[in-house]
Amino acid sequence: MLNKYARAFFTRVLTPFAAFLLRRGVSPDAVTLVGTAGVVAGALVFFPRGEFFWGTIVITLFVFSDLVDGNMARQAGVSSRWGAFLDSTLDRVADGAIFGGFALWYAGGGDDNVLCAVSIFCLASGQVVSYTKARGESIGLPVAVNGLVERAERLVVSLVAAGLAGLHGFGVPGIQVLLPIALWLVAVGSAVTLGQRVVTVRREAAEADAAETDAAAGDGSAGGPAGGSAGGSARGSEATS
Repeated sequence: MLNKYARAFFTRVLTPFAAFLLRRGVSPDAVTLVGTAGVVAGALVFFPRGEFFWGTIVITLFVFSDLVDGNMARQAGVSSRWGAFLDSTLDRVADGAIFGGFALWYAGGGDDNVLCAVSIFCLASGQVVSYTKARGESIGLPVAVNGLVERAERLVVSLVAAGLAGLHGFGVPGIQVLLPIALWLVAVGSAVTLGQRVVTVRREAAEADAAETDAAAGDGSAGGPAGGSAGGSARGSEATS
């Protein structure tokens, strides 16, 4: 839902900014690299110290680069396989830094091994969810399912909760509980999404294998009599000569 509606909205909003960067000679790849570096710095500098509000502010400022770089590439007409590969790869780096920052907090000052483990599960499951789609597509399957919690949902839920939880440092009582709730929601949602994609790939793979088997059987039955007739003629010709 967020990919469908929110991405379209922010793409329209950020189009003038993308055009401005192009006029200044900035490349889409440079925006991708700077955006990822900003997200990683915000997550790994602020989150392990429990400074969730400021960490979320920094990350939010840079996370929109994921929309700006693609917008720039389309406007400049330079969309490429390399750009898509770089963008997807660095998305995984940014996601790992965010949930890694949560894990470091709960392993240290947060002092909660269970939530540390949940954060690590969110990190790992997010990577695997993305991998299942990429791997399925690489073997020729459409992987026609979005799933309950994709990257946009993971980021929005976790970062909004982290930002609000950070208000505890400004004297808002009890609000820090939002981050643990969000991490559990992302963990469960990611597990469900992983299951959805695995089931979809299994079904599509079975359908593709069955279609190939039927096609091979059809070719064999069609080619059998023709092959035999051709072979008989050849042998007859050899005997005659």
